[in-house]
Amino acid sequence: MVHVSADNRYRLYVNGVQVSSGPQRSDVTHWRYETIDLAPQLHAGRNVIAALVWNWGAARPVAQHSHRTGFLMQGNSPVEAALVNSGPAWKVLLDSAYAPIVITSRDMGNYYAAAPGDSIDGARYPWGWETPQYVDDAWSTAVIVGNVRRRAMPPGAYGEVSGWQLEPRSIPPMEEKEQRLARVRRAIGVQTDAAFLGGSGDLLIPARTYASILLDQSHTTNAYPVLETSGGAGSTVRLTYAEALVDAKGQKGNRNEIDGRTIRGVHDVFLPDGGGHRGFTTLYWRSFRYIQLDITTRDEPLRVHDLHGVFTAYPFAERGRFASDLSWLADMWRMNWNGARIGAFETYMDTPYWEQLQYVGDTRVQVLISLYVAGDDRLVRQAIEHFDFSRIPEGLTTSRYPSSLTQIIPPFSLIYVAMVHDYFMHRDDPAFVRARLAGIRGILDWYARHVDSTGMLGAMPYWNYVDWTPRWDRGVPPRADGGHSSTISLLYVYALERAAELEQVLGIRGAAADYRARAESMRAAIRARAWDSARGLFRDAPDTSAYSQQTNVLAILADAVPATMQRRVMERVLADTTLTPASYYFSFYVLEALRKAGLGDRYIERLAPWQTMLQLGLTSAPENPEPTRSDTHAWAAHPNYGLLATVLGVRPLSPGFRMVRIAPALGPLHRAEGRVPHPLGDIEVGFVREGERGLRADITLPRGLSGELVWHGQRRQLHEGRQVFSTSQSGYLTAK
Repeated sequence: MVHVSADNRYRLYVNGVQVSSGPQRSDVTHWRYETIDLAPQLHAGRNVIAALVWNWGAARPVAQHSHRTGFLMQGNSPVEAALVNSGPAWKVLLDSAYAPIVITSRDMGNYYAAAPGDSIDGARYPWGWETPQYVDDAWSTAVIVGNVRRRAMPPGAYGEVSGWQLEPRSIPPMEEKEQRLARVRRAIGVQTDAAFLGGSGDLLIPARTYASILLDQSHTTNAYPVLETSGGAGSTVRLTYAEALVDAKGQKGNRNEIDGRTIRGVHDVFLPDGGGHRGFTTLYWRSFRYIQLDITTRDEPLRVHDLHGVFTAYPFAERGRFASDLSWLADMWRMNWNGARIGAFETYMDTPYWEQLQYVGDTRVQVLISLYVAGDDRLVRQAIEHFDFSRIPEGLTTSRYPSSLTQIIPPFSLIYVAMVHDYFMHRDDPAFVRARLAGIRGILDWYARHVDSTGMLGAMPYWNYVDWTPRWDRGVPPRADGGHSSTISLLYVYALERAAELEQVLGIRGAAADYRARAESMRAAIRARAWDSARGLFRDAPDTSAYSQQTNVLAILADAVPATMQRRVMERVLADTTLTPASYYFSFYVLEALRKAGLGDRYIERLAPWQTMLQLGLTSAPENPEPTRSDTHAWAAHPNYGLLATVLGVRPLSPGFRMVRIAPALGPLHRAEGRVPHPLGDIEVGFVREGERGLRADITLPRGLSGELVWHGQRRQLHEGRQVFSTSQSGYLTAK
């Protein structure tokens, strides 16, 4: 048993077989290490433990924290420590074959914050270095560059904190499995039967030839590319990765079309040395649908034996499901789940191609998808912890974390409060939630300090982003910077109400009362200053004529609209085309307000944009409508949550999901069924309409779970096990 870590990252091999990679991404004060049993790879006689360690340096991703280059292996006992501890017993080689290909936002034409490309020179590479047969006599003796310690201080320590503060890994290893490219879409300068994509035949590039081959995975994915070649000394092999091709105007169009389109994007360069069966791969995975293989040979032909990917992502399993008599919803489910999967690695990511950063706004949506489809809460807890770690002395969280570049979006701190509340409702984990209360108090107190004499939020510093919409500069609602934004004031109320619930159950009841009082005072000020009785809507700010979906759905969610008026206001939000529209991201809040206002039966009709995504050939939900930078943005995958939580209607009835409420809103569907994972087991539901308002409901709850079924105002108690209800001729829902 050994403990392993590195800065920035490592891959660990025993006798040439990879046994671990990491460390789990975090910051220096919470640096992670893995614990690994090496025994399965050891055998009698000589064994070699080897590690590839890299530090991207100035080219590192924005999400990558670093102290300095280093590697740690520590045996779990004195016997193991004597055998394997890192230090002078190890040998080290600086691998001059590698060089980063720095990729800038200017190169990409939009904001890019992920890893650089790799340039690997086969003539300099120490082939076979990780195997027992390799002769390492010329390697240098490793030196100790610093000490590490676990975050828990030993008795008698003086509390100095510097360098890496180690914590054990808290999430499982990432999934890795072979993934074959689907097909060749275009070949220039060479003919191919595509056998090399299956590893069953060679692609031969003659000497002094340029060849370009466009490959299609058929869907967006994350994978380590693996290329095997022979010969071709002096050749150049370039792999370029893209989510979509673009036309002469830079437009993507239908993602399945390639005619008149070219590839632009992240790329790697491999330089074969002429040896036989050379295997090239990258330090870090790439995100793509298309790969273009550009090869230039010199005096030797090059044989490509194989090119495939090793798919990687957080190991979510698809436990949840949804099926209905509207067939295209199944296609949307697959598209959204693919995007949610590849938007999660060692953290949640806004976009696996462009940034790989864990933002609060995106992550709240991704958390709910994870809980409802996978039922796995480990990445959820880590994300909440990360944002708690990120808090600045003023009290706010940063907008994204881990991030070596600090960015402050104050409204995202309010979304963080809602995220903790989501976890509180879906998991019975009071100690974890209670540990977040101090941070939540700091956030809400920061906002309280910005309330001015109007009773609304005054001038606000930093970037007050709420939603990407063309009518709002940088996504900032009217008057958010200068003061008196209805939008952000309502978001503050939304967070206060959720924090009050947390304090009432787990914290200080006086704080709960204070939050409710603050919320009511703020609601009153917004109603007095921003409500337009003639239009029956809230203005985005008291002194503006701007109106938006964002402001008015927040007014419903924050109960600034009385319950008796919420349906009417929501209908206006949906019908009034002059309002600033919500983006794919903020439509999550639109659809939550739709359900709250009693219009859940209109949920399916609001999914038309996702039908358009499918018609465009998208295989994961994008960041924005066309033209979109990112083709994979899991904040737009939220309908998979909505199908389960609104259409099937499965939601917590009490904190910790100790009870369930099932209130289906089938809309145009005649039949719908599905499964929602629960900490006690799976919740299975099936609904069939009977006539105009009737329903047949078949529900199975796991052992220990009870709740209620709600249908057109009728409530029926639910118990563990299977139960069937049907509407009688008199219109009552009765058990069968």
